Amino acid sequence: MTATTLLAAVLVAVGLVGIIVPILPGSVLVVAGVLVWAWAEGGVTAWTVFAVATGLVVVGAVVKYVVPGRRLQVAGIPATTQWVGVLLGVVGFFVVPVVGLFVGFVLGVYLAELARVGRREAWPSTVHSLKAVGLSIVIELVAASAATLVWIGGVVAT
Repeated sequence: MTATTLLAAVLVAVGLVGIIVPILPGSVLVVAGVLVWAWAEGGVTAWTVFAVATGLVVVGAVVKYVVPGRRLQVAGIPATTQWVGVLLGVVGFFVVPVVGLFVGFVLGVYLAELARVGRREAWPSTVHSLKAVGLSIVIELVAASAATLVWIGGVVAT
């Protein structure tokens, strides 16, 4: 295993962790790791692996927004609720390191829904929004894991 392949492996691994702990740009790091490897390895196989891995990540990125977004629309939860959650999540990230992102998001969604539908319906809407975010994370993780498996196959093949 070359130093470049090891660096690529670290980038891919950190990227996979970054998807689960959304502080790092997970999918971007996975693609970057595969790109570093393809650049160093060269050849048709390496660049084909890079193209397939990137394609999987791009498809995952599209699906991770479309599927949960559609589920939220069906549930009647507006996009503005999610944006309030994101905004307070960003504020929370800086106010309370690490967990502030999650706490701020939940608080933001809850407050937006509290103002929109009242106390009785705010918490069920918040739970539904959190499930959509969880689904989004799972979709991105599956796509990045598939890209990782393609890359591992490429490493073995070259």
